[in-house]
Order: sequence, then structure tokens, then C-alpha cells
Amino acid sequence: MSDQEVINRYRGARSDPELAVLEGFHALKHALRFGADVLEIRTADRARLDDLSAELAPGIRDEVNRRALETPDEVFGRLAPRRPGTGVIALARRREADPAEVITSTDPSPVVLLERPTHLGNLGAAVRSAAAAGAAGLVATGEHDPWHASALRGSAGLHYAIPVGRASDAADVDPGERELLAVDPRGASLAAGDVPDRSVLAFGTERHGVSEGLMERADGAIRIPMREGVSSLNLAVSVAVVLYAWRLGATP
Repeated sequence: MSDQEVINRYRGARSDPELAVLEGFHALKHALRFGADVLEIRTADRARLDDLSAELAPGIRDEVNRRALETPDEVFGRLAPRRPGTGVIALARRREADPAEVITSTDPSPVVLLERPTHLGNLGAAVRSAAAAGAAGLVATGEHDPWHASALRGSAGLHYAIPVGRASDAADVDPGERELLAVDPRGASLAAGDVPDRSVLAFGTERHGVSEGLMERADGAIRIPMREGVSSLNLAVSVAVVLYAWRLGATP
């Protein structure tokens, strides 16, 4: 494969609905840990990549070393709009989930519903928070692709740790037997134990919050208690706070 073909492959992958672009070592590390089908790994500095693997993920070091393709520095720098600071980029097959299957799963943990998130980095960071807390999955609505490379960078590749899917609109998301809870300033103040198992936790945008249509469908609403004068939290932080309130009250 010529250098230009490699560049075209990675640029084209960013809009390919079957592929995921993993920018940086942490995204690659988590993708491999959680069983992603990684198609290829490229680096401009094999020795540095080996050092990172040895320090941060010795369990996958041999696999990374075996599969990494050393790429000329000037070519590597053109594989993504922003050069990954850790000097590695990879391609993998997406593992996009069906929203209905996420919600109807037997996993008792809550499902996170993001209504029209506006920033891909925050969307990805919300996936990271949901994965860390052990959520049953995450569904995003709206125009932004939750598997976009920028979202994967924000999640550090943890899209592969939980099911992540997309619905066109929150009205298309049927909570089924799960309790639908809106996270909204009009709700009751959140405390440990207030978030039930098998719930769907709906988060709106930082500016507009949860839509009126979704509020009307909700079984209840909860709010994160905050210092007076602070109007909102970052989306991913809000997801983390609510999910850890659930964890604190969950049955061991």
C-alpha cells in the first residue's frame, strides 16, 4: 500500500459507518482489552510505542508489538486532523448497538440516554463515565454520530466496554420495563440510593436541559444538588455523578 493509499484509508475511515478510528494509545488499549476487532495499528515510533505498552498495558504489549506497522513520520502526521500525542493510531470495526436491545437487556444497571448532545468530546467523555460506573449501555440521540473519531477519543476507546447506540430522537426510545428518570433542575435533589436498578437516565444539553416532550414521558426527575449560583455541570460530569449515586445505593 502506498503512502497516499494509507492516508486515504484513514481519512475515509472517519466517515465509514463500519469503521472506528482509534486515536492515541489509551483508545487502542481499551479497545483491545474489551475485545474490539482491531484491523491495524500504525505508529511513527515503534520503540516509544513499546515503552508505552510496557508501562501502561503490559497485558497487550506483545499483541501491539506484533501488529504495529511503523509508518514514516510525515505520513503518520496526515492520518488524523490532529496528530495523536502518544504517537499511535488504529482502525477497528465498530460495535454499534441497537438502542432497543440496550434498553431491553437483562443487565440491571441503568442505561444512559443523552438527548441531542452538542459536543462530540463530551459525548465520548460521557461514554467513559458510563463505562467506568458499569452502566448497562448508552444511547445518544440527535445528529452527532456517537462512534465518530472525536467521540472515541473522548471515551479513550471505552465504547467497546459497554453497548453504545444511536437513535434519531428521544421519542423513538421506548424505556420498556425500565423506569425513565430525567436529570433536570426541576427534579428532587439526588442522594445515594435514589437511582433504581433497571432505569433509563435521561440527560439533556447543558444549555437547554431535557426537552419538554421527554419530561412529559418521564416517570420522575432528579437533580444534582449544586452550590447556589452554579447553573450547570459538564455533561460527562453529570453522568458520572448520577451513576455513582446509583453505585453507592446499589445492592453489593
